[in-house]
Amino acid sequence: MTECTFRADQRRLSVLKELRNNGVVKNVREMAEGHEAVDATARVTSSRERVARSILDHGPSSAADLAERLGLTQAAVRRHLDALTAAGLVTSREQKVYGHRGRGRPARVFLLTDSGRSTFYQAYDQLAADALGFLAEAAGGGEKGKEALAAFARARLARDAERYRSTLGDCGDAEAKAQALAGALTEDGYAATVRSAPLGEQLCQHHCPVAHIAEQFPQFCEAETELFSQLLGTHVQRLATIAHGDGVCTTFVPRAAPPPHTETTTTNDATAAPGRNPA
Repeated sequence: MTECTFRADQRRLSVLKELRNNGVVKNVREMAEGHEAVDATARVTSSRERVARSILDHGPSSAADLAERLGLTQAAVRRHLDALTAAGLVTSREQKVYGHRGRGRPARVFLLTDSGRSTFYQAYDQLAADALGFLAEAAGGGEKGKEALAAFARARLARDAERYRSTLGDCGDAEAKAQALAGALTEDGYAATVRSAPLGEQLCQHHCPVAHIAEQFPQFCEAETELFSQLLGTHVQRLATIAHGDGVCTTFVPRAAPPPHTETTTTNDATAAPGRNPA
């Protein structure tokens, strides 16, 4: 190998190493940029949550009030408020002025909507569970308490029963009724669907707004099953419930059995004698 060839090979190796190093640097840079983007999103989300939390803690607040409390610029606060408003979590109104009102338009204050409040912890489930437990004890506990809970569950569902009946209307077979009932349940937040099964249909509820309560008080599931049977005009069977840890509340709706098939034979009166089987 000549000296010139040796030096050329060294230059090629040097270039290859540089290219490899550039690839590493490029990958590291891309990873860093990705982490920076994630961190930036996290910071925005955190700041937005702080804005919402400040409104929750201090009540209706102006952008200036929020900026001062949180140590942010008013421009940044307004961006967060715009996003929260677009999401339906915050609304605004003119600030109430007591006494003499100066010149200019009154400042706008921002307050949480019901949806905005629901994003923070609320003890509604526990309050309902405590109330139902008190109802059962007040009725005498034991079987009497269970009967009182069942009566309450039926009465609660009775408010929706007539509306469901009108939705089912003149639906003919079990499948059409189940489809109509699924649509009505979906409107009430149950995300219901129907799928075919051997010998019938399965009414599936993918969400249960009272799952935490039904977990403690199965009378709610039982009352709902009774209502489905009444609405669909047939015996139904509950196969699974979210309250018991299943992924979906599933109710089996049997398909109506077809009428028995009867064969009729046309005979000629002139050739068929009474009591004889014609040949």
